Amino acid sequence: MNRSERSMNVTIYVILFLGSFIMLAPFVWTVSTAFKTQEHVFDFPPKWIPDPFTWLNFVEVWNKAPLLTGFMNSLIIVICVLSVGLFVSTMAAYAFSKFNFPFKETIFLCLLGTMMIPYSVVMIPQFIGFSYLNWVDTLLPLIVPGLFGNIVTIFFFRQFMQGSIPSDLIDASKIDGASYFRTFATVAIPIVKPAIAAQAALGFMGIWNDFLGPVIYLHSTEKQTIQVIIASLQANYISQANYPNMMAAALIALVPVVIVFFFCQRYFIESLSISGLK
Repeated sequence: MNRSERSMNVTIYVILFLGSFIMLAPFVWTVSTAFKTQEHVFDFPPKWIPDPFTWLNFVEVWNKAPLLTGFMNSLIIVICVLSVGLFVSTMAAYAFSKFNFPFKETIFLCLLGTMMIPYSVVMIPQFIGFSYLNWVDTLLPLIVPGLFGNIVTIFFFRQFMQGSIPSDLIDASKIDGASYFRTFATVAIPIVKPAIAAQAALGFMGIWNDFLGPVIYLHSTEKQTIQVIIASLQANYISQANYPNMMAAALIALVPVVIVFFFCQRYFIESLSISGLK
């Protein structure tokens, strides 16, 4: 390795170190503040290790705010959307990747075209439609649309199936007398399990951290998700500028995401690499 290559590597490592510091510093500050007392939040120079160290912020915010209600509402949305939506997306991707039917490519391109429509364009018409159905201030507007699948997930599954499921395997299943659904259930799904796990992890993070949809449709406290409750902490449940309580609530909401990412990180990274290759 010559001098220019070593200099380039050093420069790259320095840039990566600075970038990682910039991204991690807010998270480290959040964790540190969650265990501090109110009077030590803005100590200068900053103390990254809390002194004194306290757990009372977590107890206080759990008792003051209905975090458990937010957890349950978010969990209901996640379970309903992922369990049904992923299954529907898998079936649609299987049809688009392995079946031939009229206007298949045209229909798929039209679905892909919907990805270019910003949510702000359909936000008001959706709200009006759900208002006519009396679904506002219920979890239905956040659940029902997700039950019909997601075009991004369908596109990902379709690309995965085209390269991972041999057509000869499906033909052999047909010769053995398997129906379309049995072929899908016994041949396709076992092969695409890694892709399903990856999309389940990504979908969980997206739904759990969603704020705009819940804040539009959910008004009463007993219907709000965890993210909406955390956003309203300062206005409704704790004193103003109580940053230790706010950071403690943020960490509590972060726990399920960390757990899911910890167990599914292999599939999460695999999904990024697969989508990049495709």
